[in-house]
Amino acid sequence: MLVSISGQDKPGLMSALMGICVEYDAQILDMGQAVIHDELALGLLLCSANLDAMSAAIEARCEQTGSALRMQRVNADDYGAWSQTIFQSPLILTLLTNGSAAQPLQAVSALTHTFRMNIDTVRRLTKPKALAGSADTDDRFGLEMRLSGELASSVEFQAELLKLADHSGFDVSLQRDSVFRRNRRLVAFDMDSTLIAEEVMDELAKRHGVGAEVVAITDAAMAGELDFKESFRRRAALLRGMPLEVLHDVAESVALNTGAHRLIKALKHFGYTIAVFSGGFQYVGEYLQQRLGIDYVYANELEVVDGLMTGEVLGDIVDAQGKADLLQKIAAKEGISLAQTIAVGDGANDLPMLQQAGLGVAYHAKTIVRESAKHSISNFGLDAILYLIGFSDLDVEQALTSDP
Repeated sequence: MLVSISGQDKPGLMSALMGICVEYDAQILDMGQAVIHDELALGLLLCSANLDAMSAAIEARCEQTGSALRMQRVNADDYGAWSQTIFQSPLILTLLTNGSAAQPLQAVSALTHTFRMNIDTVRRLTKPKALAGSADTDDRFGLEMRLSGELASSVEFQAELLKLADHSGFDVSLQRDSVFRRNRRLVAFDMDSTLIAEEVMDELAKRHGVGAEVVAITDAAMAGELDFKESFRRRAALLRGMPLEVLHDVAESVALNTGAHRLIKALKHFGYTIAVFSGGFQYVGEYLQQRLGIDYVYANELEVVDGLMTGEVLGDIVDAQGKADLLQKIAAKEGISLAQTIAVGDGANDLPMLQQAGLGVAYHAKTIVRESAKHSISNFGLDAILYLIGFSDLDVEQALTSDP
């Protein structure tokens, strides 16, 4: 018997229903409950040798509380089919939008219908919005949907989702639910234009009077005329003679991207390992390491002699493949699977790392990167990654306020 109860939430209703189940020796095959603004929605799938008497008792109890009740019998074949599929790995869809959520939700739910997907559960991630006139200006709305259905592959569905998101200005992520999704342990960030707002090489070049020359080399690299390592060496050579103090001043002046501090503080509280893999400068990465408590920093180191840069690069240059290799290396060192890793970046040299990670997120990325990555954030700060992991505002605020 499938029992559906709705209406004003009344204290003691669950206890009374469980008492009826005990009285009629009923097995509870499934159950779910949600309360929205004191309105209850409760579902029970029950099995009993005396369904008629049990149903009458439930009906009498609901009449006492003024609850709406609907009961329907479920035949054995339908139950068998359901029980075989209920623990198949479902899809988790995370939707983030600013302002009204009605249009994004209409678009997403219509798409799930087109692909014959069912929305099984919906969980709000963001805190309730403030009413008009409130001093609280946070207008984010985020939720997590659990989807099931006959879809054999999520690739086409995800591609259509991303088109909707780009067209309507919201962010969406689709992940296969698994134990690894709920147990990520390592987060690796690109640095320039991801963790921080600036491109450090460009800032240094401007201060040293070689900004135009550096831009020309960067453009050649983007056009495929130079690989990253060669372009980096040429750009570094243009910094010959620049005092180390300039690099120190730039490191002190860099601004974290929106939400970066909240994200890293929350991740550290939850026990995540934080790494920075950058094609930028080790000096800046180590400065951020001290500031934010980052566990690993791998970037490029410039040679300095007598307080001046020589224009030479020490050691191997961290490029796209280097970042992917570092992700694998640190995961192995930490004793975790790559499925438990998260990578965040904005450029083409981040793609191998993003594609290798269990959750690869393109952050405010170039179009080609956003289209190639499986997940992207284009309308929110870095702390939106917490929603993709499954944390709610309540989780994060409790964590941050409990820190000493």
